[in-house]
Amino acid sequence: MNKVLIIDDEANLRGLLARIIQLEGYIVTEAGNAKSALKMLEQETFQVIITDVKLPDINGVDLTAKIKSSYPSTEIIVLTAYGTIEDGVKAMKNGAFDYLTKGDHQSKIIPLVSKATEKALLQQKVNDLEKKLTKRFGFEQISRSSRSILHAIDLAKKVATTDTTVLILGETGVGKEVFAEAIHYESLRKTKPLVALNCSAFAKNLLESELFGHAEGSFTGATKTKKGLLEEAHEGTLFLDEIGEMNIDLQAKILRVLETGEFYRVGESKSRKVNIRLIAATNRDLEQEIKNGKFREDLFYRLSVFIIQIPPLRERQEDIETLANHFIQSFSAKTNKQVKTMDENFLRALKSHPWKGNIRELKNVIERCVILVDGNKLTADLLPFDFNVSTDPNVFDLAVIEKNHIQKVLRHTQGNKTEAARLLNIGLTTLYRKIQDYGIS
Repeated sequence: MNKVLIIDDEANLRGLLARIIQLEGYIVTEAGNAKSALKMLEQETFQVIITDVKLPDINGVDLTAKIKSSYPSTEIIVLTAYGTIEDGVKAMKNGAFDYLTKGDHQSKIIPLVSKATEKALLQQKVNDLEKKLTKRFGFEQISRSSRSILHAIDLAKKVATTDTTVLILGETGVGKEVFAEAIHYESLRKTKPLVALNCSAFAKNLLESELFGHAEGSFTGATKTKKGLLEEAHEGTLFLDEIGEMNIDLQAKILRVLETGEFYRVGESKSRKVNIRLIAATNRDLEQEIKNGKFREDLFYRLSVFIIQIPPLRERQEDIETLANHFIQSFSAKTNKQVKTMDENFLRALKSHPWKGNIRELKNVIERCVILVDGNKLTADLLPFDFNVSTDPNVFDLAVIEKNHIQKVLRHTQGNKTEAARLLNIGLTTLYRKIQDYGIS
């Protein structure tokens, strides 16, 4: 039910207005002054506030500014006894939805309250959507336990609310794109586009066209004019992943965008303006690339205004269990399984693994294990062959490895021993003997 708060020190007028609005199905609350109204706002949400200009403790126009600063989604209608243009203009500047002159307000108030309510509800939906996006893509999505990742998150939060260019460094799979998303969705540009491009995925000419766009006929295959990702990201954020792979000639054009906000589409002579926030990422040592003549020093200094170094997973052992549990829940839901947890041997094997592919590798391993498992707990025998799955982390027992591998192959063949023997490249009699020796059921 939609709620309206009426603020007026004239009790009779306030009560009459309340009855009119209540008949339209609104819940109406009354306040005789600004002080009591502000207390009510602390306790409940109102879609619309109707306030008189002449209040005993504050001017209603000034109160409008105060309320809008704390409750921007609430719409305010100002009532004035004299209908002065000055009051009306100031009220609108302070964020009022509209203003009415007392005397003729009773016939106009219901349509105005209805429009103000629609706007307030729409704004609330937008706010709820922004909160969901922030929760899904913001810093809340980043699993954190280790000091190193907490430090990286702290740096990212501080720079997120600025327009500063950010350079994210880290090995492949550490979550550089996740950090870029979080920075965008915690920034003032969060309602604008986030456009991501992996620079290693395109050849030089194609990458230039993807970034800057092109004119019709500017090269073979350019059958029509195309807008580039720079323009798609206007007023939002452009994320250039693996920027260390970008051709050095193209780097000069990116530098121009950062310094002037101008660029040219391929095949055009007219410059265009764009307003973006740039976040770049790479797994390369850019300072070494500069020495090798493969990266522009001036672009590096322009990008490295604010650097965030994301540590590899092997240096974040405290995060492995948290991340694994998160992926177990996620893939359990996606595969309609009831996988709840992992046993100690499984976790021990995860923590002893070098994780050259970092979080991306961990995610893939958990997804595979969730697909393979029959029960509700992940066990070490589900892990790939290159994992140390011994119950004793200090012992590399060949028999244990062989047993686990046979179990995995049997699971793959759904118990078909003939097919399992073929895949293992051993005789069927040998397989039966090993099954008996290892106690495989």
